[in-house]
Amino acid sequence: MRNYKISLIAAATAALTFMTSCGNKAAVDGVLSDTSGAEVVVRLLDVNKYQTLDTVKTDSQGRFTYKFKVAKNQPEFIYLFYKDKRIASLLLQAGDRVKVVADTLGTYTVSGSEECDKLVTVEKDQNDFINRFTALQARYYDLNPSSAEAAAVRSDLARQFVSYYRTRVRYVMENAGSLTTVPVLYETLPDGTPIFSQSTDAIHFRNACDTLAKIYPDSRYVKALEKEAERRFKVLAFDTQIKNAGETSFIDITLPDVKGEKVSLSDVKGKVVMVYFWAAGLAEQKMFNLDVIKPVYSDFHDKGFDIYAVSLDNDKALWASVVKNQALPWVNVCDGLGTASQVVNTYNVRSIPSLFFLVNGELVSGTGVKDEASLRAFLKKNL
Repeated sequence: MRNYKISLIAAATAALTFMTSCGNKAAVDGVLSDTSGAEVVVRLLDVNKYQTLDTVKTDSQGRFTYKFKVAKNQPEFIYLFYKDKRIASLLLQAGDRVKVVADTLGTYTVSGSEECDKLVTVEKDQNDFINRFTALQARYYDLNPSSAEAAAVRSDLARQFVSYYRTRVRYVMENAGSLTTVPVLYETLPDGTPIFSQSTDAIHFRNACDTLAKIYPDSRYVKALEKEAERRFKVLAFDTQIKNAGETSFIDITLPDVKGEKVSLSDVKGKVVMVYFWAAGLAEQKMFNLDVIKPVYSDFHDKGFDIYAVSLDNDKALWASVVKNQALPWVNVCDGLGTASQVVNTYNVRSIPSLFFLVNGELVSGTGVKDEASLRAFLKKNL
């Protein structure tokens, strides 16, 4: 009797272990029509690139099965390939078991998962739109651009785009808790132009991210979406800044100084203000500060020369240390984002050091100012 009880306990424990193990996995039961011994490649979408998980072979009737681990509350985008052709797209979470019936041309059906059903619909809608759009484009390219027919096709292309964009916005809003909104937000035209290409689309990215982060806080896709939302909000803020710039000839910059206090370029008063992009982590630029800029600043500051120095360093502690050790007396700011800082795009900085000048409030390029002699000559001319 005692052995019987032990056997029951062991059986129950084994069953629980089996159920837990199954709960951490997703399974795909597939059929690839008209194949036998064909290789199906299973790939995971690792944010913006594919990661090959495995290759499975179909049996004599084209059937195959694949199981893989999925972390709890971290659904994964899984794609099946036959040779170089994507034959199925799946969004699977722990415990899912789906059935896929596909052919070698990429036509497929999925059953057993609501999220997979949504993904199928999303891709179908996208493919239908792309087919319509490219057909119109091909027709337009065969026409005389100045003809009335070409003008009508251009209008039709615009209508098609606007109409599809609105359906994508509606989908994102109506499916806020579904990870299928992620690929929708990243859809593009054949030439790579994003469907969500307006700066105000940052709002859709942020709203989707905020909702998904509550449901899937550890998802790699949600974390990537959050970064993109932040990037887009910076662009939106930049666009708003331009629209509200008024009559000034330069775009203002506001960044923290070594004390963490925000200082704007427009706060720096002087007949000539040098906007100086540099990096404290580069030895030659530290020498440039001491050998070129400090002597010139000393001679011309009282005459109306000032400096707004923007560091493109990621290491703010290093930057602050250099500013302190070199006793740099002008305005020094840094946001710690390095070359990812929005100011890099704002002033089209392609190399460092880069110099720009505000002369009586008007932006002037620093091209030609490369050493102490040329800087002195520039200041003598403009002060």
